Amino acid sequence: MVANVKRAMSITAALNRLTFDDADEVRALFSELIGKPVDDSFSLIPPFYTTGGVEIRVGRNVFINQNCTFYDLGGLDIADDVMIGPNVSIITASHPIEPSQRRSGVIAKPIVIGRNVWIAAGATIIGGVTVGENSVIAAGSVVTKDVPPNTLAGGNPARVIRSIADGG
Repeated sequence: MVANVKRAMSITAALNRLTFDDADEVRALFSELIGKPVDDSFSLIPPFYTTGGVEIRVGRNVFINQNCTFYDLGGLDIADDVMIGPNVSIITASHPIEPSQRRSGVIAKPIVIGRNVWIAAGATIIGGVTVGENSVIAAGSVVTKDVPPNTLAGGNPARVIRSIADGG
């Protein structure tokens, strides 16, 4: 794990020296980071931070705005057409709550972001969560439980605010 973190830090340091105009180079470095090519429609605005990278899977037409942090130890699946706002944290790992166990290890749980999801600025998604397709996570929300498809969720902890659909 330590070697993978060092590898990720090296790649993200190079990625974070790039600008919005360096889209091809950003895609190349992000592909190296996750160990598989991303689609030409993938877009990321640096800076970006991660603990590993190799457990991230990204679909087509994904946009990641600046200053996002992905702790991917538990696995992170991002489907097609997802938009991720600035300052979003997607955190698949945590520690035991009990003080005597806290430093004993890491608890990692996967996160799944469904197709056509928008995660607004400053939101945090916690391990073990699935965000259903077409949903919106409101700015500043902390998502600790699954979000059903086609819903607006917000708050801390996030809760379903209402159903959403095209045209209304």
